[in-house]
Amino acid sequence: MTSIRLPRLLNATERPSLSRQMMRIGAVIVVVFIAIALLAPILSAIGLIQNPTEFLDNPPHAAPSLKYWFGTSSLGYDVFSRTLFGTQAAIQVVILATALSLIVGVPLGMVSGYRGGRLDRALLFLMDTIYTLPGLLLSVTLAFVVGRGVFNAAIALSIAYVPQYYRVVRNQTVSVKTELFIEAAQAMGASTWRVLSKYLFANVIQSVPVLFTLNAADAILTLGGLGFLGLGLPDEVPEWGHDLREALDALSTGGIWWTALFPGLAMTLMVVGLSLFGEGLNEFVDRKTR
Repeated sequence: MTSIRLPRLLNATERPSLSRQMMRIGAVIVVVFIAIALLAPILSAIGLIQNPTEFLDNPPHAAPSLKYWFGTSSLGYDVFSRTLFGTQAAIQVVILATALSLIVGVPLGMVSGYRGGRLDRALLFLMDTIYTLPGLLLSVTLAFVVGRGVFNAAIALSIAYVPQYYRVVRNQTVSVKTELFIEAAQAMGASTWRVLSKYLFANVIQSVPVLFTLNAADAILTLGGLGFLGLGLPDEVPEWGHDLREALDALSTGGIWWTALFPGLAMTLMVVGLSLFGEGLNEFVDRKTR
């Protein structure tokens, strides 16, 4: 009797995972940008690249060449050097902004979801009000108030992301606080601080790294918008949005394309890398949770 062999089905661990591929591609891009940010000052110190704030010795609007890889700007700044150092400024501001919003949003979400009552309703109303405002408009308004600078730009960016961390953590807290292990801890006389820090925190924090990554990608674009409007970092600090604003006149009148292409391309690649990593991480976390 002839036996029939059925094709072997690949299980989930053997099948190539799209989320893992996205994470790997995004992680490679992000690591490259982090390496650029760390190596740029070293390369400048040993003379391999120019100081991004020096321009007197360079001709204005020099085309890309072996001497000036990305060309020069209208004032003579080396575009290659400013593009590399712009990575450093972007990473500094984005890490500060997302960390500030996480530090504020996560504890508020946990306390609000756990305590409930009037405090929960008041915080929900406040966060919903902030959340309805456009992020860029809110950041521009705050930038007018706090002024320019790395820390000030981080503050202007962070306020738009606090409601996102608050809502995610609050909803998780409301769902987890009814579990038996929380009720057992309460019955044993555990204080509110002990319940929040020891039992709730580890169970409501799973989605925060995903949100952190996606907010970082959005913060890159918002920082570029602030720099384009002249509200981001000081003029002497290399920043992609500021360089794009300076490149507008040359792009429209003289066909000088390189001053806008390379800063814009660097910003786009970094946003794509963070987005791919965040989306892949989100799918991976969702699958693991299920």
